[in-house]
Amino acid sequence: MEAEASAGLAVDHGPDLDPGPGPAQEAAGKLSRLGEVRERLTGAVREPVAEKRIVLAIVCVVLLLDNMLYMVIVPIVPDYLEGLRKAGAAAAGSGVGNGSSTEGNLELQIGVLFASKAIVQLLVNPLSGTFIDRVGYDVPLVIGLAVMFASTLTFALAESYGSLLAARGIQGVGSAFADTSGLALIADRFAGEAERSKALGVALAFISFGSLAAPPFGGVLYQFAGRRVPFLVLAAVCLADGVACLLVLEPFSRRERANMPVGTPIHRLMLDPYVAVVAGALAICNIPLAFLEPTIAEWMERSMGASRWQIGMTWFPAFFPHVLGVYLTVKLAAKYPHLQWFYGAVGMVCIGASSCTVPACRTFGQLMVPLCGICLGIALVDTALLPTLAFLVDVRHVSVYGSVYAIADISYCVAYAAGPVLAGKIVHDLGFAQLNLAMGLANVLYAPALLLLRDVASLRPSHSEKDLLLDDRPAGLYQAVKMERKDRKRRELCTTLDSHHDGGVRTFAPPASFDEEEESSGGEYA
Repeated sequence: MEAEASAGLAVDHGPDLDPGPGPAQEAAGKLSRLGEVRERLTGAVREPVAEKRIVLAIVCVVLLLDNMLYMVIVPIVPDYLEGLRKAGAAAAGSGVGNGSSTEGNLELQIGVLFASKAIVQLLVNPLSGTFIDRVGYDVPLVIGLAVMFASTLTFALAESYGSLLAARGIQGVGSAFADTSGLALIADRFAGEAERSKALGVALAFISFGSLAAPPFGGVLYQFAGRRVPFLVLAAVCLADGVACLLVLEPFSRRERANMPVGTPIHRLMLDPYVAVVAGALAICNIPLAFLEPTIAEWMERSMGASRWQIGMTWFPAFFPHVLGVYLTVKLAAKYPHLQWFYGAVGMVCIGASSCTVPACRTFGQLMVPLCGICLGIALVDTALLPTLAFLVDVRHVSVYGSVYAIADISYCVAYAAGPVLAGKIVHDLGFAQLNLAMGLANVLYAPALLLLRDVASLRPSHSEKDLLLDDRPAGLYQAVKMERKDRKRRELCTTLDSHHDGGVRTFAPPASFDEEEESSGGEYA
């Protein structure tokens, strides 16, 4: 009877004792599972090889966006400004307004609009390079992406020439931070010379693709979807890349940079003769591209009666030899790294010869050959000399790369700031053929200057007495951050050991995460 009563009691009160999971418990379980998934994803991302690849992808998208935004206006702006001019003239004729905002030379307005981005970038680069050296690469990259996003939206909403000019200037500020910090971040994360050349080569391929694919991209969307759509698409990609940067790099969560190495000031790097030779080569090799872009369309119409689609596709075939040049230089640099200067010199001769043959072309098919030669030469020069800049900083200065890649960016901006403003006047006063001959001759005459770099590969880091007293001196900012974290964990473990020793406990088990980080990062300090 007691057993039956007990059984009945159990049956009666069972539901009250085990009511089952409620909504709050289910929600907590789902959050717990999401947290576990997030931890697994974070662990996979933090794996050194995967993290490098993700960082490279983020930087490549940044460079792609910047160059697409620079060139996407090529088929859009002339037609748009012509519409503004006609609207202003009609308003002035009807007495509604004076049309002052659309008066003036249309070609001059287009040239100033193209040059304004490079001019602003040229002025901001010394400041951005110093800022990057002080705070690291992650925060400036996020700042650059945010400014580029604002610039892209301004382009989409612009309704006057002044607003277009403002958007172009804003883009120059964003590029000064994003491009410089992106290249510096690649140089820092990829410490080996072979992998650094390969990573920078991939970045250069994205730069080339962005510059050459943007005009067809902008022209098609402008014709079939409207003026704002190309910029809104680029803004969406920029926002997605910014979110990925925040999630992967976590730029605002690290506070170890207070004791990090301080980079060499930019003015001292400019006085380095090796850096000066490289900077000069980067500027001169890009002059043909910068000066031909604003002038070749009119010359094609006048000399060969080129159609609109031919003008729009002028530079796109040159993307393939550019990628080929990057590939060849990376492969040759891996086998013969001491000949980087030679690859650059060959590239400058190729640019010079190709530039001199442009005026002799009479058909679109003939024109493709020298344009492909120019882009092939630029690929050889850039892919050989950009890693050389990082190597020079490693062996002659402090291994922090913000200022040295700001100098590289300044070299590009010198060419692209002067091109849209001066090219048209030179063609008007001297002629298109004379412009090309002068640019080709400048490249050929500068090529022997790269002989000064022939002994760079034999340079070795110079160590002061203070450096010799330091153990495992980190080679770059990223490695220094990881070294600082590792030292801090050692200090925490030593403190734990001392406290246990005082209490009579002489053994301890270090956290598993410490062992994993030691093992995964050990190869990076070899």
